[in-house]
Amino acid sequence: MYGYPNVEARFVKSRVLLGLFATLLSASVGTYVGQFVPAGFFMPLVIIEFVMLFAASMVRRRQVAGWGFVLAFTFISGMTLTPVLFAYTQMLGVRIVQEAFLITAATFGVTAFVASRKSMDFSWLGQFLFAGILVLVGLSLVNIFVPFSTGFSFGYTYLGIAVFVGYMLFDVNRLTRYGVTVDQVPLVVLQLYLDFVNLFLFILRLFGLNARSSRD
Repeated sequence: MYGYPNVEARFVKSRVLLGLFATLLSASVGTYVGQFVPAGFFMPLVIIEFVMLFAASMVRRRQVAGWGFVLAFTFISGMTLTPVLFAYTQMLGVRIVQEAFLITAATFGVTAFVASRKSMDFSWLGQFLFAGILVLVGLSLVNIFVPFSTGFSFGYTYLGIAVFVGYMLFDVNRLTRYGVTVDQVPLVVLQLYLDFVNLFLFILRLFGLNARSSRD
């Protein structure tokens, strides 16, 4: 798994970048198709998405997954994102949603550049990021029963942004320092896709909170 030549390392990294582009394209197509999906189908799609995520976590132990699985997941993910993106487009406008995507892409580019330096080691972030995910999930469950105040919503959103920027650093740095085999690339791409989409959603949430605060 480790210690492959520099030429192979560059080949694997190029596969990862191309794969990430392919997943974002697949999700974009899914988002377009989602406009024509009846409302009653979205909950089953969300369930399928979570089942596939669980399956991916099981497959990760064998460290092999196919591109078909990854592209199918991102396509379904795009469809389930359609109502969310529609709501933010209605609230903020198309231009702000596009700006949020560009900010996410720029953030990914900067973090990937920093994390791809072998002199940097972000492995220490792992335990903090996992704890951050648990906090986010726990707060999301609490919010179902006790709605957040505006200040708490901002705090939750900033925490989400910090966690997924951290995961970008962690995942890209791990790829750079330890490498992966070609067979492992689809799962690495899936992880980076999830980092990207979750950061995008938290940035959108931040824009939405700012818009509500300015109206109030």
